[in-house]
Amino acid sequence: MTDARPHRPGLRRAAQLLGGLVLYAASIVMLVRAELGSMPWDVLSQGVVRVTGWSFGTVTVVLSFVVFACWVPLRQRPGIGTVANVVVIGALLDPFLALAARLPDPLPLPAAVGLVVLGVLTNAVATSLYVGARLGPGPRDGLMTGIVARTGWPLRLVRGSIEVVVVGVGWALGGTLGLGTLAYALAIGPLVHALLPRLSVPQGAAAGTAVPAAARAAPDGAPGGGTTADGPLGTDGAVEPDAGGTVDPIGR
Repeated sequence: MTDARPHRPGLRRAAQLLGGLVLYAASIVMLVRAELGSMPWDVLSQGVVRVTGWSFGTVTVVLSFVVFACWVPLRQRPGIGTVANVVVIGALLDPFLALAARLPDPLPLPAAVGLVVLGVLTNAVATSLYVGARLGPGPRDGLMTGIVARTGWPLRLVRGSIEVVVVGVGWALGGTLGLGTLAYALAIGPLVHALLPRLSVPQGAAAGTAVPAAARAAPDGAPGGGTTADGPLGTDGAVEPDAGGTVDPIGR
């Protein structure tokens, strides 16, 4: 009789990845619909939507492929989670936005604030689920951690620099920058720091999955999990929490 137990970790990781990505798409839509300021990369997506007339989901997918192009000089290679990130989130954004459009327009301010709070909390759970599945970073995650791996620069510096540019360009194009953006920036780190250790698949259960070499590289190019000024760089390309430290989670 075949023991099905060895397959359970893989099933858990796949379900956790899918659930996290669905929730991530929902959290994006909550902040966009609240109209009080979107997440940094979504400010850029909104700006491109205004310029091109394309749908939000289409722009998000296109920007993901643009970011993928930046992986090439960093020698990053996508994993299962990376591809799923683009496909699942890209496919769900427009339908979710259509559902959100049924809410009153404009939203009363208390409702909009509540939607921002719910969106940030949902995003923290979503991030912890999909990063904790250890199936590879999202496109934007891989860009940041790829730069960290090749340069040794602190993740917070790399992330902050990229997001300042992204938000600035998005705002200039007409994206929504506001209190929601600030609330996300301030709250997401502590929230994921609390949730990620509880939702991460144990290292032993994830050992059987191949991880792209670039995601395994240390900042100086040495093989193995690296470390940054913000904490250890995990095999999924995400910064992992350590005792007494703070995790600096990154979005898609």
